[in-house]
Amino acid sequence: MTSTQSPRDWQLAAYEYDLPEDRIAQNPVEPRDHARLLALTSPTEHRHHHFYDLPDLLQPGDLLVLNNTRVIPARLYGRKPEGAQVEVLLLEEQGRDRWLALVRPGKRLKPGARILFGPEEAPTLTAEVLATDEATGGRVLQFAVPEGRSLLTLLEDLGEMPLPPYITDSQAAPERYQTIYGDRPGAVAAPTAGLHFTPELLERLAERGIDRTFVTLHVGVGTFRPVEVDDITTHQMHGEWIDVPAETVKKIQETQARGGRVIAVGTTAVRSLEGAAHGGVLQPFEGKTNLFIYPGYRWRVVDGLITNFHLPGSSLLMLVSALVGRDRLMEIYQEAIAQAYRFYSFGDAMIILPEARRSGG
Repeated sequence: MTSTQSPRDWQLAAYEYDLPEDRIAQNPVEPRDHARLLALTSPTEHRHHHFYDLPDLLQPGDLLVLNNTRVIPARLYGRKPEGAQVEVLLLEEQGRDRWLALVRPGKRLKPGARILFGPEEAPTLTAEVLATDEATGGRVLQFAVPEGRSLLTLLEDLGEMPLPPYITDSQAAPERYQTIYGDRPGAVAAPTAGLHFTPELLERLAERGIDRTFVTLHVGVGTFRPVEVDDITTHQMHGEWIDVPAETVKKIQETQARGGRVIAVGTTAVRSLEGAAHGGVLQPFEGKTNLFIYPGYRWRVVDGLITNFHLPGSSLLMLVSALVGRDRLMEIYQEAIAQAYRFYSFGDAMIILPEARRSGG
């Protein structure tokens, strides 16, 4: 424990807060960059902005790191051969046309069971249950993809966008749950901090000398799996696939060499960068990371963070606390609630500027 840590920082109960139901955003703000932005500008100060103010909050020479994953239509409705309806939510790709998925009703889908998708008279896609996954309660499905087709293109025809369960009354078009730069399909949820960017905002950032680069983390079950242990240090993160390419590492190194700051856009960009630097030095990396960041973490790459407001008791809340301090973050959340900020995936954002980081963090 460092001198800036309290034992309470590692207790699950310390990350709970009460959120009025009407603060959960059901629809995004239009245009995208008109969402509000709560800016932490020093260890004790914050200001209220809109996302389109971002170029004025950053400095020339800063580098934005964005997650270019793209959400796939991961919710499918199928049936058993005898006709019983089945709902499938894809969670994570585990091999060629093999996915970990949540299925309902799950108890009746044991290994060997088949699921059919598409027209009754001629299903366009089938899947076989290979195994039960104890960690998630899900099933491992092997899809039989017709020759000449790909599972991703079939999902475009058969699947639906999987909005989070707390979004119950949304009129948003499916494309609104994608970032404008996401071009690597594979996520089952959006990296929501990136939803606020518009082409015009990216252009204004570039004109101010703020560069950008990309990592890939296909958002899956690891991001949303709840922390269920009272001592958060014993929580085990589910591994998620990341790609931090050599070009991104080079841009970060060049930024650091000239005194620029690395600003991660979203907790998934944070996990990608810090996961690729887990050996102590940032290196190109493609593979899985199960890095869990919580107060006391020693930062290696990230200087600042743009992020949405997260669920109580979530690993995401703990990650942000590691950067700014739990006490301050929980105070900021109470301020955001009092000021009617909109929470979660379609909600508003906050930025922790490098000068607002906790000492020793």
